Amino acid sequence: MARAAANRSRQAGRSRASSNGASQDSDTLTTKFAALLAASKPVLIDGGLATQCEAMGHNIDGELWSAKLLQTNPRALVDATRAFLDAGAKIVATASYQASRRGLMATGLSAAESDDLIRSSVALARQACDEFVADNPEADRPLVAASIGPYGAILHDGSEYTGDYDISVEDLRGFHAERLAVLDDSDADLLACETIPSGAEAKVLAELLRDTRLPSWVSFSCADAVHLADGTPLAEAAGRFAGHRRVLAVGANCVPPGLVLPLIAAIKAAAPDKAIVVYPNSGEIYRAEDNAWLGTATPMQCEQAASEWIEAGASLVGGCCRIGPDQVAAMSRSVTKAG
Repeated sequence: MARAAANRSRQAGRSRASSNGASQDSDTLTTKFAALLAASKPVLIDGGLATQCEAMGHNIDGELWSAKLLQTNPRALVDATRAFLDAGAKIVATASYQASRRGLMATGLSAAESDDLIRSSVALARQACDEFVADNPEADRPLVAASIGPYGAILHDGSEYTGDYDISVEDLRGFHAERLAVLDDSDADLLACETIPSGAEAKVLAELLRDTRLPSWVSFSCADAVHLADGTPLAEAAGRFAGHRRVLAVGANCVPPGLVLPLIAAIKAAAPDKAIVVYPNSGEIYRAEDNAWLGTATPMQCEQAASEWIEAGASLVGGCCRIGPDQVAAMSRSVTKAG
């Protein structure tokens, strides 16, 4: 099944790339994302793709997380993405956060087949956008953000929330360069480097993203309002992207809602020329050993919270783990009012 899925995705991905995404030059793609950021109102992004897949009854346990469905049930990813589009999202992320050659080759795929399956995540998000626009012809076409998770995400041990993993800088660079090359050559509109927990990883990405065709945003996993998860000063990590030619937005994701406002202030100070992107989780804590969320979701009036984030200077707002279409729809009302 995995090999057949990879073959199907190779054909679809090549057809799409030859007729659309890969044929667009970097200036055109940067202008699309920049124009959205420069519009008169903030931009709503989606919520937790895996959260919605689980809510729809799909089992995503395992090291591949929602990327598992690239092989077993690609239609589920289209439907989950569509739910966020119907809720008002203008940018949707792909199911590539936890996808890597290493993880996919462990299922029996070759390196080339693994790359094709990663690329198929973009085609599936595009399909959801195409279906949404077909049903809503008056709507602007949403953008697709190719999700790029940290190295810790493929370890399936929660280390994207700590930044505590044993890997050399060169190996870390190789890991990210490999996947960036695949997704940068896809039909995505931008790259979303998400939940980055360490200063070393931020440095590697700052270097690699200078040479990408696609524009990007970078968002951090933070221990508090002034430190990344590994203890690196946020000002140092965010400051690496000040003046960066290809990174158009910097922010934080999968953080407790209560940290969002001070994080906005800190990131604005460190990278004043960048748009701010924030998409917190529910406030619960993830335990990787048994795929469980611990604690109680932070009470959050999503409409009010999004209004506060926008007023504080956020240009892109949405949700991460445990945030579904209903919460995103509530945030949409704030975005509409802000416009």
